[in-house]
Amino acid sequence: MTVLVETTCDVPMVSALTSCDAQVLAWYAVYTRSRQENVVKNQLDGKEIENFLPLYERVSHWKDRKKRIKFPLFPGYLFVRIDPRERLQVLKTVGVVCLVGSNGLLLPIPEEQILSVQMLLENRLKFDPHPYLTVGKRVRIIDGPLIGIEGILSCKKNRSCLIVSVDMIQRSVSVELESWKVEAI
Repeated sequence: MTVLVETTCDVPMVSALTSCDAQVLAWYAVYTRSRQENVVKNQLDGKEIENFLPLYERVSHWKDRKKRIKFPLFPGYLFVRIDPRERLQVLKTVGVVCLVGSNGLLLPIPEEQILSVQMLLENRLKFDPHPYLTVGKRVRIIDGPLIGIEGILSCKKNRSCLIVSVDMIQRSVSVELESWKVEAI
């Protein structure tokens, strides 16, 4: 059964939901107003909507001091885990522009991509934002703290890096590979 539903970003969306799809939770990208990611996150927390805002620390230098400041890893985006029929609560949040999709369709982000970014953050490894890559040698880490993560192998300043991407928002993050074993996919 195909149902025409509300719009996001002024584009009608079609969703193929049936009565059997009750409580299907999936991750979706939320596009926010500029520098409003933390504001949106706090409001979603207040609404008890599961969300994920990946942050990284950078040292900012002023004349008289240095300070570690947290910045969004993917500026302008955060992620929510919702049933698509509950998206109106997210869209009514101040600072939210739209839920990201393709050709007017609300498309979920694969769970593996979100888990990979979460694993990078949990292991407190050195990582940095990286331009989105689609071409390269795809590998999977088979040993070390990031076991199971898939990405693209790249070289940066004579060091091997793993580029982990979130395809829906076309953003990536790189982490330096140490002595971890990788296998081609």
